[in-house]
Amino acid sequence: MFIQTEETPNPASLKFLPGCEVMVSGNAEFTDKEKAGEASPLAARLFELNGVTGVFLGADFVTVSKNEYTDWADLKTLVLAALMEHFTRGEPVMNDEHLEQAAANASSAQDGDSEIVLQIKELLDTRVRPMVAQDGGDIVFEGFENGVVFLHMRGACAGCPSSTATLKLGIENLLKHFVPEVSEVRAVN
Repeated sequence: MFIQTEETPNPASLKFLPGCEVMVSGNAEFTDKEKAGEASPLAARLFELNGVTGVFLGADFVTVSKNEYTDWADLKTLVLAALMEHFTRGEPVMNDEHLEQAAANASSAQDGDSEIVLQIKELLDTRVRPMVAQDGGDIVFEGFENGVVFLHMRGACAGCPSSTATLKLGIENLLKHFVPEVSEVRAVN
């Protein structure tokens, strides 16, 4: 098994591509060891490594975030070894009872959404999320109120120095162009 790595715009996150499917459907983000241990054997294993602060599981990649005191030169080899061992043993990425929630992250459209919200979500799902996934993250629609779209950045995008520029110059301009009712985009935690 050969695992590729890619840098992300966030210097605290690296994207690992194991060359196989990671998530059958949807994605999952873990920012603490306890929740990772409940839901994902893979994320729990990665949180055992000193310095890991976050794990994001995408369709065919794993993004790992580290603390400011840990150097990638030290951590990268350990993450690669953990991923290699996990995938070559064929161990599950997620526990069965948590797969449904991860699948719900695959699409943001819901019954009862207004026409404007459906249009916003469609643009996010088709134009924004694929680009953000290339950088090792995801973006989740949180709400639309009084012309303001609220979005949650996940994975490498959370805490990324360029996420504000991505939101304002990229996503906000795109949404304003296609949905005139949008006046602003804001990040939520």
